[in-house]
Amino acid sequence: MIAFADVAIDPTGQPDPARAALLARIGPAGLTDAAAVIAGFDAITRVADGSGIPLEPPKAEASADWRASLGIDAYWTMKV
Repeated sequence: MIAFADVAIDPTGQPDPARAALLARIGPAGLTDAAAVIAGFDAITRVADGSGIPLEPPKAEASADWRASLGIDAYWTMKV
């Protein structure tokens, strides 16, 4: 399941091996549920980002270096 989740968020990843392994292990319904959970977390993050919900202070502190290196703090946000 971890391999499937990892490849789902890696645009350079190869999903077929992870998908096939998970399908063999948990079946079609389980694979669908796993994909839905991954999609749900992605959607929740996009809603939070789009609505301008602020990053919690501990997460802001822990991610400061990589956010700066990626230029994420320069992205437009809606102030509420």
